[in-house]
Amino acid sequence: MDSAQKLADGIDRFTDLVGRATSWLALGLALVMGGNVLMRYGFSLGFIWAQEFEWHIMVPICLFGMSYAMLHGEHVRVDVLFQSFTPRNKHLIDVISAVLAMLFALVVIWLSIPYFLQSWNIGEGSANPGGMDYRYIIKSLIPIGFALFFVQSLSEAIKSTIAYRSA
Repeated sequence: MDSAQKLADGIDRFTDLVGRATSWLALGLALVMGGNVLMRYGFSLGFIWAQEFEWHIMVPICLFGMSYAMLHGEHVRVDVLFQSFTPRNKHLIDVISAVLAMLFALVVIWLSIPYFLQSWNIGEGSANPGGMDYRYIIKSLIPIGFALFFVQSLSEAIKSTIAYRSA
């Protein structure tokens, strides 16, 4: 096995580990949402922090989940067109798509770092009274999530290039 394949395999293992760990947040999200509904409609109580906590849980699910979905082939693809291509052309499309995804990830990382740093510098919390503090922690997940997306896209590019060359 060559070093590029080993790199791709290592990235895949890491992404799978992060994705599986993050998937447990879905249970937490369901419990928080269920609790919020029960409190609101069962006891006429609502808490801003509890509603904000829902999207605080959703952020890592989305940002880390996109890399996990890419790893497992659950991302969106126009299969109507793709299925008619030859195997070699499919691999070429996958290489091009992975490179474009890497470029997109770099742009998002580049744009999100000042956004996160500004939030960090002011100690940003919720704008709502009774909301959650430390919003900058959630904003820090944007460049981290897209960094994971970048490396998973790199892995996909490596695997697709190897498959293209052997097709």
